[in-house]
Amino acid sequence: MEQRLNDNWLTEGLIDFEYKKYLLLAYLKGVRESFGKVELYPYLGDIVFHYRNLLALRENKSLIVDNFPKELSMEKLSLLELSYRKIIEDDAVMQEIESIMEFAIPRFRDHLEEGATLFDFVESKCELTSIGVVPLYAREGYVFMTQPPEQETTIYRYQVTVYQQASVPMRGLQTQFLGTYTCTLVNTYENIKMELVRKYTDLPNPAAFLVLSKMKFPFQPTLVPVAKRLLIKYLATTDQEATFS
Repeated sequence: MEQRLNDNWLTEGLIDFEYKKYLLLAYLKGVRESFGKVELYPYLGDIVFHYRNLLALRENKSLIVDNFPKELSMEKLSLLELSYRKIIEDDAVMQEIESIMEFAIPRFRDHLEEGATLFDFVESKCELTSIGVVPLYAREGYVFMTQPPEQETTIYRYQVTVYQQASVPMRGLQTQFLGTYTCTLVNTYENIKMELVRKYTDLPNPAAFLVLSKMKFPFQPTLVPVAKRLLIKYLATTDQEATFS
């Protein structure tokens, strides 16, 4: 059973070093067990969030105010903020929070590095190729995911999304599961692609890509996110800027 940390684990509930240490170590035990089974997600994404959040809180203590749970009524907001300010100004409370952060940050960093190394290993065992000719419009299409013994391929329809992060355009990938198809000498990837063209007429000339893993990994927690990242990287490095217009 996965044990997750709440977003505001640092400031909610009892603010006590030993208690928070217990929560964190129990959570990281689950992370190690997951990584030991080569299961990257959801823990890798969680660790990135918690690590960045702690760094931001350490650099800007006023952010801690926003992380305290707000349980009072709306009409008491002014008193609420005042009470939080007093908490922040309480040296004992802040010292406890700082001790927790100093304990947690290096441990999150170590597990983040372990997860990133594992992600890179899985990625090194995967290769991405196009199925047929890549059309000029590749913002939508299909991605096939296959791993040993290569008797089946799981297919997702994808769509590239562009969003702003700190004024920098970032690409994301929305996917929709279509099904699992049997691969044979007759029912090739190209034939399956043609079957999709006939079935989904709104994409008459789709881009289609195959992510083939040389090793078998946990599918949803590991292969799917790695395959999506491979596809995003490929589309981002092509010269087909019209794709994202």
